Amino acid sequence: MNLPRIDIDSAKIAHNVQKLTTLYGSKGIKIIGVTKVIGGNPAIARILVDNGIKILADSRLENILRMRKAGIRAQYMLLRSPALSQVEKVATHVHISLNSELIVLKELSKHALKNHSIHKVILMVELGDLREGIMPSEMENMVREVIGLKGIVLIGIGTNLACFNGIAPDLDKMTELSSIAVHLENKFSICLNIVSGGNSANYHWFKSSKKLGRINSLRLGESIFLGREALCREPIPGLFTDIFTLVAEVIEAKQKPSMPYGKAYQNMNGEIPCFKDIGLMSRAILGIGQQDVLVSGIVPKQEVTILGASSDHIVVDNNKANLTVGDTVTFDLDYNALLRGLNSIHITKNHVNYQKCQEVL
Repeated sequence: MNLPRIDIDSAKIAHNVQKLTTLYGSKGIKIIGVTKVIGGNPAIARILVDNGIKILADSRLENILRMRKAGIRAQYMLLRSPALSQVEKVATHVHISLNSELIVLKELSKHALKNHSIHKVILMVELGDLREGIMPSEMENMVREVIGLKGIVLIGIGTNLACFNGIAPDLDKMTELSSIAVHLENKFSICLNIVSGGNSANYHWFKSSKKLGRINSLRLGESIFLGREALCREPIPGLFTDIFTLVAEVIEAKQKPSMPYGKAYQNMNGEIPCFKDIGLMSRAILGIGQQDVLVSGIVPKQEVTILGASSDHIVVDNNKANLTVGDTVTFDLDYNALLRGLNSIHITKNHVNYQKCQEVL
């Protein structure tokens, strides 16, 4: 099989989805499966749907189209506020979108009417992380405008925390979101079917709270695919954290000096690296680089140390592993490394235990 590659344990994904669905469902929260990290991979999306996920969410319209073309039956949610240049496609191919701009909502209304369809919208509320969202003081006016638009229907509100500035979705934030939902329902005599409290960072709030207020939905990606919460990156008990393994091939293995020699300027990363002189050392080069994966987000499973990387190469200290040309090195990946790796056309995606996953179903 072509290298580099990422091995994907399908049975472990199914296990994590089942466990998380049961866990959050115990307090009335439904899970929305976030597929952006997998690049809309239809085989993985099918595992999510087959294990009870009803809504698949992605920030890239292209990924949604890929899953729909593959015949994955689900409600599709666009996570990122629709760009004006894509509004027509969003109204045609996406069931639900997250929104914060009135001009976009008016365009969605126009194209939904043109399609003789209804597009569902969730309004995002700004609660401090300072990415997307409407300020709470402006929510009344926004809702008043939206419920007057034809072709779209307001089905809920939501917020995003812990992504841009790491602000925790704690009890205070979730109580505020619940209060906003209740106020809007009472003010406008509407029913908000979805009150989306956030993402994989909501785990500690969920576990420590006896009452969740109006929060009934979470958008999960990292918890499903890496088995952990997204505030402190701690494993969630009972989940697999080793679903994905990166495999790269050794393309050179030689004894070389530990110190570069010659006049030093910036390297391709704009840095002037510093190394300790330990004399001759065994160094290996892997056929993978920054173009393929976020190198700072991968951890070797063997006894090698990453010395650095360029666009197409990773150089490792090979003194302990004694790798030779043609050998492979395996890595664990964090979320950002996985995001880049699974979306790289240069990395083979290898599904293992897929039959076992089907048998579980």
